[in-house]
This record gives sequence, structure tokens and C-alpha cells, in this order.
Amino acid sequence: MPPMPAHRGPQGPSNVDKLKMGALMGGTVGTIIGFIFGTVNIFKYGAGTNGIMRTLGQYMLGSGAAFGFFMSIGAVIRSDASPIAVEAFARAQRRPFIMKSQSGAYQPRNR
Repeated sequence: MPPMPAHRGPQGPSNVDKLKMGALMGGTVGTIIGFIFGTVNIFKYGAGTNGIMRTLGQYMLGSGAAFGFFMSIGAVIRSDASPIAVEAFARAQRRPFIMKSQSGAYQPRNR
């Protein structure tokens, strides 16, 4: 079991995790789109010399690989943030603190 990180606080997925997640989602969507377009093209033009399964597999694999590649790159680019934005997010997430007022700075009225 890996050791616990030294700092506590909200941690999100790393860039490598986001790359893998984008590739998986893009590959899945691309495979489904390849299945749909491949089926339509096989019905329309026939399978050719490769046969139905091989032609359909080529459509699915090509579409899934292309869409997964671009989706993984897009997921990493989207997660890239400037240091100013990261610091502002960290400041917004920390707990608020109440400071003691200085003497004489605020005096409530006596009624």
C-alpha cells in the first residue's frame, strides 16, 4: 500500500490520469461512432474483399484511435491552469479566520 501524502487537502487527478481518462472516453465514443458509420457504409457499398467483420473492425479501430488521441490531448490542455488561477482557487478553498479587532477601531453605541 502506498504511503499517504504529507499534505492534506483536496487533490485532483494528475495530468497523466486526465490523459488516460480522455483517451478512454474518446476511444469509447470513437469506437461507437466507427461502428455506426462502418455499418452504414457496409450496407451501402458492401464489405469488399476483406469481409464484414474485418471491414467493420477497421472502421471502429480507426475512428476510436483518432478520436481517443484528440480527446486525450484536449483533456490535458483543458486541465492546464495558470499559477495565478491555482493560487486563487487554493485561497478560496481554505477555512476563513476571524481576527480580533484592534482596540478603539470599533466602538458600539451604548443605548
